[in-house]
Amino acid sequence: MKIANLVHVRPFIFSPSHTRNLHGPVNPLFPPNEECIFLRTATALQNYINSETPSHGQKVHSYILKSGFRPNTNISIKLLILHLKCGCLKYARQLFDELPRQTLSAYNYMIGGYLKHGLVTESINLARRLVLEGHRPDGITLSMILKASTIGGNVISQGNSGSVVHTQIVKSDVQADDVLFTALVDSYVKCGRIDYARKVFDLMIEKSVICSTSMISGYMNQGSVEDAEVIFMKTIKKDVVVFNAMIEGYSKSVETAKKSLEVYVEMQRFGFSPNISSFASVIGACSTLVGFEIGQQVHGQLFKSEFVSHIKMGSALVDMYAKCGKVEDAQRVFDHMPEKNVFSWSSMIDGYGKNGRPIEALEHFNRMKECGVEPNYVTFLGALSACSHAGFVAKGHEIFESMARDYSLKPRMDHYACMVDLLGRAGSLSLAWDFVMGMPEKPNSDVWAALLSSCNLHGDVEMANVAANELFKLNAAGRPGAYVALSNALATAGKWDSVSEVREIMKSRGVLKDTASSWIGTESVSKTSRWGENAN
Repeated sequence: MKIANLVHVRPFIFSPSHTRNLHGPVNPLFPPNEECIFLRTATALQNYINSETPSHGQKVHSYILKSGFRPNTNISIKLLILHLKCGCLKYARQLFDELPRQTLSAYNYMIGGYLKHGLVTESINLARRLVLEGHRPDGITLSMILKASTIGGNVISQGNSGSVVHTQIVKSDVQADDVLFTALVDSYVKCGRIDYARKVFDLMIEKSVICSTSMISGYMNQGSVEDAEVIFMKTIKKDVVVFNAMIEGYSKSVETAKKSLEVYVEMQRFGFSPNISSFASVIGACSTLVGFEIGQQVHGQLFKSEFVSHIKMGSALVDMYAKCGKVEDAQRVFDHMPEKNVFSWSSMIDGYGKNGRPIEALEHFNRMKECGVEPNYVTFLGALSACSHAGFVAKGHEIFESMARDYSLKPRMDHYACMVDLLGRAGSLSLAWDFVMGMPEKPNSDVWAALLSSCNLHGDVEMANVAANELFKLNAAGRPGAYVALSNALATAGKWDSVSEVREIMKSRGVLKDTASSWIGTESVSKTSRWGENAN
């Protein structure tokens, strides 16, 4: 569609008052000159761009096209910006292509427009064209290229995009401002080069809270908790986002989940109200700690917020209650959710399965499909696990086969291990062995561990030896439970010399038996439930 067709898409006839608004009062003795028209047209367009209803400014474009008025570059770029603000990328691109000469600012506006609407490929292609046509990218251009690299998936290589742009900054002597520095840090963080990100971060005279948040998330994702804490402590102007980065980072590990609750309380003492990300992360911490009482308090606080009916909150609460063994509470939350997605259904299925109620788990699995929600990898894992605990071999086979057949989901190693466990628990060790031998990929340590566990359960020492040897080839030191399972199988068969031999091997390899632990109902967790005077 040509740009001129805009007139037919949005027909509009200017009244005298509209004309006066555009060109001012008309005096027949002194008609407005071209410069005056350009100035007033530009002013009118800028007013529409700055307004809450920029789409009304498209009528000005219609008038320009119908009147035969030829806009200059300044007006054409303002029209381009106007269409971008209205989400009309097609008209904006036509204006861009029709410019007598594409300026750097025009390129930046168009690249930014594509990025805002998630059209990463188009933004990257336009950035390449900018360079090929001899333009020198400025800080805005480079920051947008970096942003595209972090959200573009396979469009360009994330692994070296930050380095390429960083080199361009040095070569071109581009003035690196906070926006460019932040984009560069974020790019390095997202491609896993936290060391490079830190070097850029340390060069910044004033560290923005956005940049600090990116560094904290990067360190937390790599398990460098102490480095993240240092950045957090040095961040002077904190906001809810930087607090959320700490809460989320701490929530992922049992060792640090308690700190997640403490930062959640501290954030509110600083006067920041929790947002949806805060609630999701702190509920995740409660799930990690199996902290039912604290989870209930967060749930009560959530009821006073605007996020209580959000699907993300419902799914997080269902998962938390299920992991704490409170399946009835999880079901109540699930039943009151106005909308359910694959995550909420999967949490219920997994919750019932893990808490010894496989029948209810499979009932939810069937209901989910009846409701038109397609299961994902996690859903199938929960359903297979439920079949394993219930001994439903035929049902488990049916579910496993349906993954690829009905949903085009290629089973992963977790699903194969679950099937081996299902067959082994049911006593069908020969079928389990055949299943492992028939796998399209080489079995990993989880698959062999599942077979070894079943051999131990049913006293098949010969197969246990084979499974253990294959497992130790893949992971000799990281699976202490495998040594114990093999030792127990040998002990049950009365082969005490072999038991001693296994224990000697454990000593020589420095393998220690896992120490059992429990977080349920610990006093230290309960003490963290003092939310502070400013908590909502």
